[in-house]
Amino acid sequence: MSRPPRSPNPLAAAWARLGARERRLAALAATVVGLALLWWLGLAPALRTLREADSQRAALQVQAQQMQRLKTEAEALKALPRLSRDEALRALEAAVKQRLGATGQLSVVGDRANVALKETPADALAQWLADARINARATPVDARLTRGANTAPGAPVLWSGTLSLSLPGQ
Repeated sequence: MSRPPRSPNPLAAAWARLGARERRLAALAATVVGLALLWWLGLAPALRTLREADSQRAALQVQAQQMQRLKTEAEALKALPRLSRDEALRALEAAVKQRLGATGQLSVVGDRANVALKETPADALAQWLADARINARATPVDARLTRGANTAPGAPVLWSGTLSLSLPGQ
């Protein structure tokens, strides 16, 4: 028995068996699927990137301005005259008394100043850290802080724990 000759391409044979209307519908379906793939894989991601570019550019400009401010602050701190250890300790003690009051206690061990905090308001702590950095040239080395349990809306955030600061050299 001999076999009938086989079509070199079964897809072409199936296409040939379709009527003209079915071919048009199949071509239309293939075109729709092709256009959808082109949209999802090619155009939609590019358009999303284009839409988000302005907000990303604005966020990067804000970040660049903040970095510039930090650079300026660092350069200003570098330009300040060096302090002796005693001057730094006096400035640090004054900052603790002025900014932290009874919520902070300072102790000095070697070249480190340790500050114990008890229910210190966050804004007072931030101001004290700025004073310690600028006036005493002390840099934070270690912080072990816990947030207070006061979670009422609008209530100030309170911190307890210890901060270690490195004092300037002799």
